[in-house]
Parts: sequence; structure tokens; C-alpha cells
Amino acid sequence: MTLDKAVVAHIAALARIRLSEAELEPLADELSHILTWVERLNEVDTSGVAPMTSAAAVTSLPMRNDEVTDGGCREDILGNAPRTARGFFVVPKVVE
Repeated sequence: MTLDKAVVAHIAALARIRLSEAELEPLADELSHILTWVERLNEVDTSGVAPMTSAAAVTSLPMRNDEVTDGGCREDILGNAPRTARGFFVVPKVVE
């Protein structure tokens, strides 16, 4: 499948991507090559291949205990704040 500049400009407008006139032709060629490669996948014989939802054969997801912690890095987090007091962030008053 080949795309021309008009189709690429339309796709770019739908995607809200601003492209210059000089960018349209190279992008049309690149997208055409990608679509040609994807079309080649239709030639692959997939009869007898069961559909799958994941490439990894996982029967169950690993679980961890749901434990509440404070993360153990309070000082590291507070070190990013411009002002702190008694272990808390200090922010300007916004409601009177």
C-alpha cells in the first residue's frame, strides 16, 4: 500500500501533528514501507496456531503480600522540598 502526501497530511491533521510540506514526502515513503511490511504478514500461514493473549505462558500472576509501609525514605523525599518543618512539607497558606 502506498501513501501519497495528501493522505499523510490528512493523517497528520487527524493526529494534530504539524508537518511542513518538506516533511510530507519522506514521511509518506516511510509509512508506505511500514504498511508494505505489515501486508507481508498476511502471507504467513497461521492455520493450526491457537490465538494467544500473551507471548509468555503464565498460568497465574505472581502475588506479593499487601503490606502498608511508609517506604522508608522520608528524609530523601523531604530533601526535595523547598521548605520543611518537623518532618512535613511547608506550603503557603491559600485559604483564609
